[in-house]
Amino acid sequence: MSPAGRKKTSHMPHPELSTLPEHVAIIMDGNGRWANARGLPRTMGHRKGVEAVRETVRAAGEVGLKYLTLFAFSSENWRRPETEVTDLLGLLKAFIRRDLADLHRQNVRVRVIGDRQNLRSDILPLLLEAEETTKNNTALTLVIAFNYGSRDEIARAAISLAKDVEEGRLKADQISASLIGQRLDTAGIPDPDLIIRTSGEERLSNFLLWQAAYSEFMFVPDYWPDFSRDLFFSALKKYAERDRRFGGLSAKPIAAVGS
Repeated sequence: MSPAGRKKTSHMPHPELSTLPEHVAIIMDGNGRWANARGLPRTMGHRKGVEAVRETVRAAGEVGLKYLTLFAFSSENWRRPETEVTDLLGLLKAFIRRDLADLHRQNVRVRVIGDRQNLRSDILPLLLEAEETTKNNTALTLVIAFNYGSRDEIARAAISLAKDVEEGRLKADQISASLIGQRLDTAGIPDPDLIIRTSGEERLSNFLLWQAAYSEFMFVPDYWPDFSRDLFFSALKKYAERDRRFGGLSAKPIAAVGS
């Protein structure tokens, strides 16, 4: 479909969002605990979590966010019970099959980060199809972290650079932070301005360790299935109130003592 044939996304900035981040990344945590608290199977939490994904993607498009990264499936998640892994993969496949056409109409580009080696034959083609179908879209870029672990990502980047040095295409002293960044899965994607984690846990869990060097963090007590448009906008509003210094001095005026 040509760009002219796609539905244009109508950006309706929230009135209280004075500063909008370019890139928000979310650790979608708490599906299982949400289900356990209701006496439901864990799989029901994952299914409800997919609804939260849809609402969050729509909200990101509404405000004109450029990048949204969702931690969908970590490289450590394979250790979970086989039945749960099967259900998670089934939900991912269903999401792509059901939502890809709608995302494409909304001019959303899909990118997938994570290790693609040895992925199941029923998963990899769907991921590639999502990327290929939406590669020319220019509104929100939806980054799906699948089979992703940040330490593995950095190790793969290091191996790639080491091979270039070994084969004479690169000198060791030419390796820089910028060059390492270009070999990461997120090459071409700006570092996240804001990382949100739901469920009250306060850790990165091997997510975007390199890219999070100057990210703002927000830990939300709500489980992921309860994450809503209003909670997303609330997090963006709090981000707008942050003073980001990147190691320098504050750009905001200091209030007078006693004011």
